[in-house]
Amino acid sequence: MTHKSPFSYPSHPSNPDSNPTGPFAFEIRDLNVWFGTKQSLFNISMNIFYQQILAIIGPSGCGKSTFLRCLNRMHELSPGVRVEGSVKLMGKEIYAADVDPTLIRRRVGMVFQKSTPFPTMSIEENVLIGLKLAGIRNRSFLEERLEQSLRMAALWDEVKDRLEAPGTSLSGGQQQRLCIARAIAVQPEVLLMDEPCSALDPIATAQIEELIVSLKKNYTIVLVTHNLQEAGKTSDYTAFFLGGKLIEMDSTKKLFTNPRHKFTEDYITGRFG
Repeated sequence: MTHKSPFSYPSHPSNPDSNPTGPFAFEIRDLNVWFGTKQSLFNISMNIFYQQILAIIGPSGCGKSTFLRCLNRMHELSPGVRVEGSVKLMGKEIYAADVDPTLIRRRVGMVFQKSTPFPTMSIEENVLIGLKLAGIRNRSFLEERLEQSLRMAALWDEVKDRLEAPGTSLSGGQQQRLCIARAIAVQPEVLLMDEPCSALDPIATAQIEELIVSLKKNYTIVLVTHNLQEAGKTSDYTAFFLGGKLIEMDSTKKLFTNPRHKFTEDYITGRFG
């Protein structure tokens, strides 16, 4: 089935070709995705810079979350999905036949739109579940990683005296930071964040945004967001998607102040989306 779009897209979206400060975390070439017979992503090619924050923006249904899930093969958990193209993580193809998707998901962690603490587990158990599933049982190591992860998620001081309390007893913003702590406890190389602030109040949103920026020194972060202000405050680079295609990618400052394409300008200025 051919996807028909009301838009006429540029054939070569702008995309930085080199990173002056280090290697690429991801190199994506000609990525196409189908759900059944419907194509959702079209020939996506981009480089994602190591230990930088990339924001993915665009209207609902433009393929942002689908693209995000392709970066750790999480889309394979849905039936009827087909992917073509190349996605390299630190130079290695993640779709190679001999690559275990479980190991990719350990290297590329995911934080979802709605906070998802495991309801039957304590705060401590929520953070450590990934390590325990990996077979780690050394108590001193687990305690060290627990504190380290909660500190990095800016949550330790708020929960250190109630680690046995249910994860669901925390506020919404705290639950989202708990999920971030759980994601980083296994020490991934990349964090994928799918609208992590969309369900939060302004104060909790500001806390998560500050946390995202602070995590950049340790992780490459790819952030899907509908909030243009959030993209502007947190990201180094921004990519604009429309109709399953990458329209434009550039430094956030340049894309927001001097976009190359009219679709980007129209979206940023609120003419559609």
